[in-house]
Amino acid sequence: MKRTDYISWDEYFMGIAILSAERSKDNNTQVGACIVSGERKIVSVGYNGMPTGCNDDEMPWERDGETVLDTKYPYVCHAELNAILNSRGDLRGCTLYVTLFPCNECAKAIIQSGIKKVVYFSDKYSGSDSTIASRQLFRLCGVEVQPYSPSGKEVRISL
Repeated sequence: MKRTDYISWDEYFMGIAILSAERSKDNNTQVGACIVSGERKIVSVGYNGMPTGCNDDEMPWERDGETVLDTKYPYVCHAELNAILNSRGDLRGCTLYVTLFPCNECAKAIIQSGIKKVVYFSDKYSGSDSTIASRQLFRLCGVEVQPYSPSGKEVRISL
């Protein structure tokens, strides 16, 4: 008899996104993303961090500074964009699992890549202009948006 307490596909893919977020060196917000094909195959993953080749010890990680150039914002690549750029194949029709609802810049990249569905864990910036613009872009371009429904299951990983 097979076991019945295994995790669902949504739990698995969101779990991969959550685990990917653990790679982020951002001291405030860790975001992870997992792109999945229609055949339930992981196509790519990403997390928020500095661009490849940048020594992240020399980059600002703060939210506030004397100027915007003294903050992380002009430098950090978001998890969604990293997952798209890390992919090696066609993303048309894929689903993106992400731990934080995408900003408008990531929404444009998601749309342009052909991803057709976004499943998100948190929407803590739901009232921001960026998130409102994302929702409008997704609606206009036919990208399905779905909140993740946590099951309450716990998976323990010892590393």
